[in-house]
Amino acid sequence: MTFLEPLSFDIVIIGGGAAGFFTAINAAEMAPEAKICILERGKDVLTKVRISGGGRCNVTHAEFLPKELTKNYPRGEKELRGPFHSFMTGDTIEWFEKRGVPLKIEDDGRMFPESNSSETIIDLFLKESKRLKIEVLAKRAVQDVQLHNDRWQIETSQENFTAEKILVATGSNPKMWEMLKDLGHNIVPGVPSLFTFKITDARIKDLPGVATNAVVRLRDKKLETSGPLLITHWGMSGPAILKLSAWGARELSDKKNFEIEVNWLPELSPEEISEELQRLKKENAKQSPHKYAQFELPKRLWQSLVNASGIGAEVRWADLNKQQLEELTKQLSCGTFQVHGKSTFKEEFVTAGGVELKEVNFKTFESRVCKNLFLAGEVLNIDAITGGFNFQNAWTGGYLAAKAMTTDSAV
Repeated sequence: MTFLEPLSFDIVIIGGGAAGFFTAINAAEMAPEAKICILERGKDVLTKVRISGGGRCNVTHAEFLPKELTKNYPRGEKELRGPFHSFMTGDTIEWFEKRGVPLKIEDDGRMFPESNSSETIIDLFLKESKRLKIEVLAKRAVQDVQLHNDRWQIETSQENFTAEKILVATGSNPKMWEMLKDLGHNIVPGVPSLFTFKITDARIKDLPGVATNAVVRLRDKKLETSGPLLITHWGMSGPAILKLSAWGARELSDKKNFEIEVNWLPELSPEEISEELQRLKKENAKQSPHKYAQFELPKRLWQSLVNASGIGAEVRWADLNKQQLEELTKQLSCGTFQVHGKSTFKEEFVTAGGVELKEVNFKTFESRVCKNLFLAGEVLNIDAITGGFNFQNAWTGGYLAAKAMTTDSAV
């Protein structure tokens, strides 16, 4: 049997996704003489970038204050504050624009390439990697990582590698988490973070596609979120639901059935709603409540909530009794819905869990457990709500890790 000498590099990046490529490109620019390679277990690189934002790639979010930006991370809020002072949204925009990829801001703050295509980001990363002579090797599943005589030994499904420094950017890959555990790291078990709610309820059964702003609260918990809520064929989705799923990821991980409360009129208190209904009862006395939607709610949603309050189509405003008005106020301000399942949000699955955050130096993204081991992206116990925040975490971690890996004085 012939044993081949391992391939030697200065830096080996494990994981050919957003964080891996961003780290490699920045490291190669900061240290042009460094020999760098990216190892990807799949046959294609940047697969998650390709499907992000419905194929448009939600690169980042137009929030330019570090403290405000961190509020979008259910896990990692405290740890990312320092890194965001070093590299955040404005730096991301400048980085892409300098390389010929201008970004645009949409009404909800999400930022996309002006081309509206994730292929623009992928093409840029591949072109830059080629220009900087970064070796990109696919179908290289890492099977073992060991530190030997101050150099990292990486065994893959094809050949072996050695490196002075390595960065792990493999996302929520359980096998890689196990290898990091063997190296002395503690791993917070992974649970789904961004998911939609399966709800079978007569009030929303015929309303797929209806969207409105709402406040959603987990019953018996202090947790609540606000934003657009979308009614779907299977239940509820949209930013309000996805945010709640992210912030409640741990509490909901072992629950298939739970209750939520929906406030369809977040700008008004129950008392204000009740007063407005009394006014409508007087002023629209001869009309049916079904005829015109109130409170600027979508008409079909308004009619469904009126029905749910026991108010038939033939009933006039003047005929509404105290009980019906109270029930309508309740339906509008705190309607209870039974959730009987969760489903992944499109292909943009996000996992809460990963390397314990106290085991990472967030000035450099270097492991506090193993010298010259760096970690970036979702391999860490960091995740965000939807809107470009998970990518911003990848860019920030990748940039600071690249800087540290190419600086001899890195700590």
